[in-house]
Amino acid sequence: MTGSRAGRVVGLLGPAADPAADDLDLAVRLLAATPTHEGREGARLRQWAQAADAFGATLDPGPCRARIVERGDGLEQLLLARYTSRPATVELYTDTIERAETLIDELGWRSWYPVGSVRAAALAHEAAHELLHRKETKAALKEAVGHIALRVGRFRVLGHVAGAEEIAAHACARTVCGLGRSPLLLTAALTAAVTAPGRER
Repeated sequence: MTGSRAGRVVGLLGPAADPAADDLDLAVRLLAATPTHEGREGARLRQWAQAADAFGATLDPGPCRARIVERGDGLEQLLLARYTSRPATVELYTDTIERAETLIDELGWRSWYPVGSVRAAALAHEAAHELLHRKETKAALKEAVGHIALRVGRFRVLGHVAGAEEIAAHACARTVCGLGRSPLLLTAALTAAVTAPGRER
């Protein structure tokens, strides 16, 4: 697989969804749980998360141009959607999408996530990843996040921030679909629901 794993339900956000946490807090948690960020200062992670979120909110990926394939084995793999680049394909896991829609009603979050928004957000998210796969967009995100990996005099080399693309894709989906909260919150809740002991996987 050469594309992103953007739609993964597998949690990078901690054991449970906390609706009291704002979207930026959730993005910081995602970065903090991402390998290579162990030991980094919270303030730095917050700065990167904020920049990635702001960048993603400005993306306009347009309609998803990738081939769309629907599958029914997402809960078993803990997947909601996945983008692969060769060939450009978005896999939508319909069982996970249906579980997410049910969970929204169970949690009383329908005002944040309208009916049908999970599929729409998944497509927007993966379309954002398709866009972020392009060299110029990837470079623009790196510039926006501003992680300086090396500086020699007036020259600087920007480093890659693992997790920044994921945050940007979530922000894009939130903005494009007009959601009341980031899909990050729903992802965390879904992770908790499908991985809890004795639950429906």
